[in-house]
Amino acid sequence: MTTSDALDLSTSPEHIERLKENMEKVDELSQKLVEIMSTRKGHHPGLDGPNQELFARAATSYWAEILQNPAKMMEQQVEYWGKSVLNFAEAQKILAAQEQDDAPEAKLEDRRFGNPMWEKNPYFNYVKQQYLTNSALIRAAVDEVTDLEPIDRKRLSHFSDQIINMMAPTNFLPTNPDALEKALETEGQSLIDGLQNLVSDLEANNGELVVRLADESAFEIGRNIATTPGEVIFRNRMMEMIQYRPTTETVHETPIVLFPPWINKFYILDLKAQNSLIKWVTEQGYTLFVVSWINPTAKGDYSEVGIEEYIEEGFLTAIEKAKEICRVKQVNAIGYCIAGTTLSLTLALMKKRGDKSVKSATLFTALTDFSDQGDFTPFLQNDFVDAIVEEIGEDGILPSYIMARTFSYLRANDLVYGPAIRSYMLGETPPAFDLLYWNGDGANLPGKMAVQYLRDLCQGNKFADGGITLFGETLQLKDVDVPLMAITCETDHIARWSDCYRGVQAMGARSKTFVVSQSGHIAGIVNPPSRNKYGHYTNDDLKLDPEAWMAGASFHDGSWWPRWESWLKKRSGKQVEAREPGDSNNPPLEQAPGSYVRIRARS
Repeated sequence: MTTSDALDLSTSPEHIERLKENMEKVDELSQKLVEIMSTRKGHHPGLDGPNQELFARAATSYWAEILQNPAKMMEQQVEYWGKSVLNFAEAQKILAAQEQDDAPEAKLEDRRFGNPMWEKNPYFNYVKQQYLTNSALIRAAVDEVTDLEPIDRKRLSHFSDQIINMMAPTNFLPTNPDALEKALETEGQSLIDGLQNLVSDLEANNGELVVRLADESAFEIGRNIATTPGEVIFRNRMMEMIQYRPTTETVHETPIVLFPPWINKFYILDLKAQNSLIKWVTEQGYTLFVVSWINPTAKGDYSEVGIEEYIEEGFLTAIEKAKEICRVKQVNAIGYCIAGTTLSLTLALMKKRGDKSVKSATLFTALTDFSDQGDFTPFLQNDFVDAIVEEIGEDGILPSYIMARTFSYLRANDLVYGPAIRSYMLGETPPAFDLLYWNGDGANLPGKMAVQYLRDLCQGNKFADGGITLFGETLQLKDVDVPLMAITCETDHIARWSDCYRGVQAMGARSKTFVVSQSGHIAGIVNPPSRNKYGHYTNDDLKLDPEAWMAGASFHDGSWWPRWESWLKKRSGKQVEAREPGDSNNPPLEQAPGSYVRIRARS
């Protein structure tokens, strides 16, 4: 239906009456919103942005520049005035063209402005053009601020962009043609549905606005995601350990122990059969153990859990259990993201202790050198970390939405504003998309561990620079000396491949293989050979700097999975009879995916 058709409908008495009735329902839902927000606990304001000192320093610097060079400011203002007048003139031109039935075609220069009305309607065209003009002026002003440290400049740029994105006309009903058209077409029902979605999201998160990205009713863990057959064969307060059922008559003697990150759930590697790394590994003839971490809640006692407990009760315990069940002296270990960072710490500790239980290590998108904090620079300064320390509170738990929101605002238009518009303005049900479901199924973090990670690793970069003290030992990157393969991702904005590369370079292993997969933090890893979608880069010379490494790298079509399996096979021993999960001392406790993975952060 076009806007004209919708406007024609709006003149009928029946339509007006139904619209009025729905607007009354909107008012009732608005009251519900007020009630929810009045009981909202809230969070530390330092988590919303930098302290005011940054903006004060930026304003002082900008004002000083104006006083020193007033002509430059006048030049900027005259340019701004000129563009504003041209925007108005363009709107008048479009209005005249409409009268002549010669309106221009829409230009899809920005996905937010895909509706033809942004080009054809004088009002919406002027709003869009003026928004883009204002955005350019703000960015230019930020660029003109010179008397700031590089980190402060980066933070100022980031938070200025956040303000620009937040103020986009698409985020407001009166200036969003898609939402207005939908409201007219549905006689206001879309606004009711949208407000109901908003109320539901607020209630689910104790008044904090966390936009639901996927239709949660479409998925059930163990039914249509995380379905690879296996058994929980061990459980302690930190983890459940799953041993997956063999799919081949024989398996390699050396088992694999896979450690996923505990910020999210392990089933990103087992979403569905077609792209399950877990299923694929068993099909290649390996005994696979996967750790499913506890999702700590305020009901438990995790206030004193730090990196040491993850290493001792998680990594070291899981490795010993796998050795015991498989009756072997060594395992091959995998660590993904923060678990790859912690696996590296564990390997350094094992080196100090003379423990040779790990035969080889594979790191997925694992940072160990934090000298360049990349896109996370705005969030890794003292004011933000201080706010996290205060937010942790008496129960010692950092709520999952804090980390989720931080990650989401790195891609705000895709992960915050776009979904919010579809859900709250258009009244749409979130899509039934398994990856987005997983993305929304986050985990809380023990506060002590989170602060250790932020202070000692991210800010202090102690593992790469001088050493980090754990268990009375000083651990350094050079202590990681087992054969290793590192898989990174070309467009990863969470763990940039070049940063991962620097860490691998400093490790003490004689045998090191480095791979850069196409795509990002998730798609680059969950990249099954059957899809033949993303290729990967390799280069044996790890003495080069990142730019030179990539310039000299060879590109290979297809997934890195077969390359890794070929590498792993050489380190996995002879073939033995396939192992059923558990043994007499470790009988199966329940079927995979277990109980811990079902604990919701909001429970």
